[in-house]
Amino acid sequence: MSTPVEKVSCLIIGSGPAGYTAAIYAARAALKPVMYTGMQPGGQLTTTTEVENYPGYPKGIDGPRMMDDFKAQAERFGTDIRFGYVSKVDFTGPVHKVWVDESTEIHADSVIIATGASAKWLGLPSEEKLNGFGVSACAVCDGFFFKGQDVVIVGAGDTAAEEATYLAKLCKKVYMIVRRSEMRASKAMQDRVLNTPNIEVLWDSETKEILGDKSVNGALVYNSKTKQERTLHVTGFFVAIGHKPNTDVFKNWLTLDESGYIKTTPGTSKTNIKGVFAVGDAQDKVYRQAVTAAGSGCMGALDAERYLSEMGIH
Repeated sequence: MSTPVEKVSCLIIGSGPAGYTAAIYAARAALKPVMYTGMQPGGQLTTTTEVENYPGYPKGIDGPRMMDDFKAQAERFGTDIRFGYVSKVDFTGPVHKVWVDESTEIHADSVIIATGASAKWLGLPSEEKLNGFGVSACAVCDGFFFKGQDVVIVGAGDTAAEEATYLAKLCKKVYMIVRRSEMRASKAMQDRVLNTPNIEVLWDSETKEILGDKSVNGALVYNSKTKQERTLHVTGFFVAIGHKPNTDVFKNWLTLDESGYIKTTPGTSKTNIKGVFAVGDAQDKVYRQAVTAAGSGCMGALDAERYLSEMGIH
């Protein structure tokens, strides 16, 4: 039995701030966008309890509710939002072929990729249980809630070093857990960490357990050199061991960097394939904020509209 084929003008793959903003702009431009949300409708923000740094929410808002607001706004202008996962693409010709859940074939004149990225985690059950209750993968997003408190950050790269120094400005004490006897971070970033008095680097160490019932109240750390365990009395636990962009399905078609982020023409959302645009964390490994993702979603929709107009499709 052949797969049913549906023709659309503008297909948005992925939700979250980038996808929903692209949908708002595309719908208002009468592109009749169809969005497939992916397996996590609303993206990474749906795992965040409180968002305080997004303009327009002076009292803050919890992540899932904020994404509901974005979704409602996209729907208000006529976006066709569907739950589904893109399992295969074929970007050979001017018509971009996309398969959803291996059961629906979409032929799209333009495609906006907003599949985001996923934080890498340690894989501890306690980490999963306390995610959003003291466990976070974004110090810039959540550090403010731990002002004057003691926290842990896990990681050894530039991002971990940068987030450790960021937390040190807000928190009383920052324990930085580094698995080896050296960091992967650049010399400048290492110097910054080592010269910050309220950061204590725990070398050759790994987390055995995050402690706490309803929220984080400690961390059990093991030192591989001394074979000693130590309990840290902390209220926040930040994981900074990297992000993985959700771009595997595009790797045979789009130009990706060494980490898997989609490369775009600077100052645009254009990829190496005409009519295919990438926005949000799928192409941004530097800022990774809701507000920058939303901004790039706007760019994606405007770029798609111009492309369709030049092609005489819209």
